[in-house]
Amino acid sequence: MRIIHATDYEDMSRKAANIIAAQVVMDPACVLGLATGSTPIGTYQNLIKAYEAGDLDFSQVSTYNLDEYRGLSHDDPQSYHYFMKENLFDHINIDQANTHVPDGSDPDAEAACSEYDRIVEEAGYPDLQLLGIGNNGHIGFNEPADDFPELTHLVDLAPQTLAANARYFDDPDTMPRQ
Repeated sequence: MRIIHATDYEDMSRKAANIIAAQVVMDPACVLGLATGSTPIGTYQNLIKAYEAGDLDFSQVSTYNLDEYRGLSHDDPQSYHYFMKENLFDHINIDQANTHVPDGSDPDAEAACSEYDRIVEEAGYPDLQLLGIGNNGHIGFNEPADDFPELTHLVDLAPQTLAANARYFDDPDTMPRQ
């Protein structure tokens, strides 16, 4: 692991985008693991700028996101699938069929998690994974715990995570808790 220091959010966003861009240039059919939340937005904006400048081609890239709210369909404006379309996918030339976000709308969460694990394994796992760390130390929706399940799983969101993400919901009382 290499630690890269950044002076501020813009510097961090630019450096993260440069690392992702280098991966795409080195392997145009790479598999990217992506994150949601406020932290990666600047990175995504920098990737969009590079694409618009003609410096990046995402046409062969496939992506796999870390998490999704349970009970939200892909077209729900509060879903992470929608978030990714709004903040990256709709602004670059990625094949939408190559973008993957767990299915939060499946009433059988265990089956949805197993299916997501299957498609990620089939893809060969990400060549590069973008992560953010939440206020309480969570990575994705992997809340702090004594142990961490290796595979995709359902988790009850910690109060700190709910409080931090409430700003994204018009009515925080309707926010999914898983």
